Amino acid sequence: MKVCIVGVGLIGGSLGLALKSNGFADQIIGVDSSSRHLETARQLGLIDIGMSEDEAIKTADLIVLAAPVDALLNLLPTVLDRISHHQTVVDLGSTKELLIQQIDGHANRDRYVAAHPMAGTEYSGPSAAKEDLYQDKICVLVDTHQSAKDALDLAKQMFSSIGMKLTEMGSSEHDLHCAYVSHISHIAGFGLALTVLEKEKNEARIFELASSGFSSTARLAKSSASTWIPIFRQNRDHVLDVLDEHIEQLSRFRSLLIKKDFDTFYKKIEAANEIKRIID
Repeated sequence: MKVCIVGVGLIGGSLGLALKSNGFADQIIGVDSSSRHLETARQLGLIDIGMSEDEAIKTADLIVLAAPVDALLNLLPTVLDRISHHQTVVDLGSTKELLIQQIDGHANRDRYVAAHPMAGTEYSGPSAAKEDLYQDKICVLVDTHQSAKDALDLAKQMFSSIGMKLTEMGSSEHDLHCAYVSHISHIAGFGLALTVLEKEKNEARIFELASSGFSSTARLAKSSASTWIPIFRQNRDHVLDVLDEHIEQLSRFRSLLIKKDFDTFYKKIEAANEIKRIID
């Protein structure tokens, strides 16, 4: 089993490290637009060898696309153009609807499996890779009815081998739900960071009080703009819908503070505590 990973940063590099460790692949081939990233990935043992994109596609049994979502729009169709019918292509992007539309009707559409492993950190690049990044996390397989059974089975075997729990969704459903559970969290993190940084201009000691609670809440603000702007661009409509609701909730809290209505505020917090049914 030869696995090619296109994009050897946090996501692709962590996958390569896990697949090397568990023996799923006999060889991990790395492809990256940055020769420095490729060499770092090889030195860190995330991949066995680096190749050009064309050479890797000719060599690999399984091709995993771990590039940013804007790059995937061009990358996926060109990869499908070059594969044979015994090869499988899997992408790991955070948005799906627009990407899947790009290859609608492609002759090799059934060799492609759309996947979103719900895992990551606020860091990027091959140096941030972690062998256990995917352990016990959810992987969403999208529009699986359009994938050939053997291609889907191979993708499932790969994700199961690194300890992921599998679920399936349609592309539109996936993008909407990700706006709620992931994309809005990052926008909130960016907004909180900007709020505190603005205040810190006048109160230089504010970060002396920053506890683990603040660090946890603002952690996502460290995430790369080059990763998240393409996600917000592709999932704009769903993110706007969720953002409007979030702003409305914040406005209600503000109104309760103005009115000094702490009884209602108390009830709002109790209602929010119901999230414990979903999150441990």
